[in-house]
Amino acid sequence: MSGPFLFKGLIILLLIIILVSLSSGMVFLVRDKGETDRTVKSLTVRIVLSILLFILLFVGFATGLIKPHGI
Repeated sequence: MSGPFLFKGLIILLLIIILVSLSSGMVFLVRDKGETDRTVKSLTVRIVLSILLFILLFVGFATGLIKPHGI
């Protein structure tokens, strides 16, 4: 297994975790009807993971693990 392959796999895994966190926030919003703070916690986790993903992408571009290409 090479470095770029593992790095891209980590990015995809992080995207999946972000989607799960977003979905759980939606479920908590519908079920709790604003009575608990589970929605806020779930969306806070999503924001932190999104910032981590942005930093990870920046590091990947800076180190050459990810190479942008034009469409």
